[in-house]
Amino acid sequence: MKIVIAGGTGFIGNKLIDLFLQEGHEVIVLTRKVRPSSNNLSYVVWLEDNTSPEKEIGNADVFINLAGVSINDGRWTEKHQKQIYDSRMVATYELLRIISEMPQKPSVFINASAIGIYPVSLNNVYTEDSTDMPDDFLGRTVHDWEKKAKRAEEFGIRTVFMRFGVVLGNDGGALPLMALPYKLFAGGTVGSGKQWVSWIHVVDVVRAILFAVRSERLRGPVNVTAPFPLRMKEFGKTIGSVLGRPHWIPAPSIAMRMALGQKSKLVLEGQKVLPKVLLEKGFDFEFPKLESALRDLLT
Repeated sequence: MKIVIAGGTGFIGNKLIDLFLQEGHEVIVLTRKVRPSSNNLSYVVWLEDNTSPEKEIGNADVFINLAGVSINDGRWTEKHQKQIYDSRMVATYELLRIISEMPQKPSVFINASAIGIYPVSLNNVYTEDSTDMPDDFLGRTVHDWEKKAKRAEEFGIRTVFMRFGVVLGNDGGALPLMALPYKLFAGGTVGSGKQWVSWIHVVDVVRAILFAVRSERLRGPVNVTAPFPLRMKEFGKTIGSVLGRPHWIPAPSIAMRMALGQKSKLVLEGQKVLPKVLLEKGFDFEFPKLESALRDLLT
């Protein structure tokens, strides 16, 4: 297959490229910087003046959109929130424009999304069937992002929204910061400890994307989370256990809010999200439980 990836130079994108190349596919990465191509991997400049990436792409079988300013970088000032939102809208609009210019459309459009589309809750359980939506920055951003990407269906393209949970990896994502206090013998419960962490190993993220590409009947929202989420207290205890470190110094909510501002919601609030669609379609998680995922990443 010929696969186009926007946002392919990030934490998830790099691993996804490696997987596709191992599978023998041709990969085109849309990027703002000129990069050298090699074997089945090439780079095409986009979102710059006087560029027409559709001319270099030609036809393609798959489009994958991972593009957007990271929600983990910097404080959530009004300016940064605008950058997070606008980057997703602009990138998705440009991908749709590129597709509109292609005589032969791709068969599938995979768009990144997030479980932030579900409200925070200590008691509710969310699947792809859930329709409640929070009235906050993340909820609005994800809702509008999916709405924009859904326009790919107007071209007759199967469209999938991969709603990522807390992605765990040892060279990006949330885990390095979560594990650091434990490595310094200062780990403990964050906030109340009752908030849910719907996590997933990055290996299962890229495997789930490949699964979505191959599953011709899969469309719409897909929760990309492990089947066994944990509350924050148990999550932290498991990190401590795997690293052989104590879980004892708490990080109060007020301290987290002072340190992170609005972004503290990412660690102080959460939701219990289950991957109903992946399980029903027969996806086999390599790391369904947290301890095995952390042992793979931290030891």
